[in-house]
Amino acid sequence: MSEKSNAAAEEKDIVLYETHENVAIITMNRPQYNNAQNGRMTYELDDAFKRAVDDDNVKVIILKGAGKHFSAGHDIGTPGRDINDSQDRKTLWYDHANKTGGEFLYVREAEAYLGMCRRWRDAPKPTIAMVQGACIAGGLMLAWVCDLIVASDDAFFSDPVVRMGIPGVEYFAHPYELNPRIAKEFLFTGDRMSAERAYQMGMVNRVVSRDSLDEETLKLATKVAEMPRLGLTLTKQAINHIEDLQGKRTGMDAAFAWHHFAHTHNELETGHKLAGQDAKSMAAKNKAES
Repeated sequence: MSEKSNAAAEEKDIVLYETHENVAIITMNRPQYNNAQNGRMTYELDDAFKRAVDDDNVKVIILKGAGKHFSAGHDIGTPGRDINDSQDRKTLWYDHANKTGGEFLYVREAEAYLGMCRRWRDAPKPTIAMVQGACIAGGLMLAWVCDLIVASDDAFFSDPVVRMGIPGVEYFAHPYELNPRIAKEFLFTGDRMSAERAYQMGMVNRVVSRDSLDEETLKLATKVAEMPRLGLTLTKQAINHIEDLQGKRTGMDAAFAWHHFAHTHNELETGHKLAGQDAKSMAAKNKAES
């Protein structure tokens, strides 16, 4: 096991789970890394979602991030980054860890990024993302798979990965979360989108003060939980089905292929799948342009 793998294993309680009457609250708990998602967090999130789905007393699920930020995205630089480790896979994809070339990242991301996000999006219970601070790149994927988004007034959203030569994150929902022309601007510039602007675009359901975020999100979840469980499930399935008929799933498949062409091109041109970018360089660039 590598030094980084050891660091990942030593982190405690990186996903927390609690219930409040008919609501399950799942918390990403790596605040020291702004809730960057390593492989371990991804699979522990999946365990938590499954636990909530299996509990008949739970009718609504809230996803939140501990600390200052909801999520800074995928882990591309913390001591706990575990990209080279095998995981207890949830889909029928084979293990990525002993593969080379483009296959290594394609298989991992088909399972842990695109596959897992689709799995959570299809959870048969309503989900609400509670977003504060940064919701960047892979953080967007976690918010976007949820049925509703409540954001604090200091929240911001961005997908700056075009800077890596990559056409957006793996769960490519941009043209469905935003008007296509706004989605292009969002990606072309990598600029931050404020919570208020996201609300105007229809990406966010409600914007509340930071101090009232927990209270208002729980209040909304409790109201939704008053509805019959099967009625909520069928309503969610109907709307998700309409999105897929409009091309969401097939468009995402195409974008995922282009995403991995970009990874392979980067490696051929620069020797680095992310075109030489890492967490520090991306953060510095984003901060300079904010």
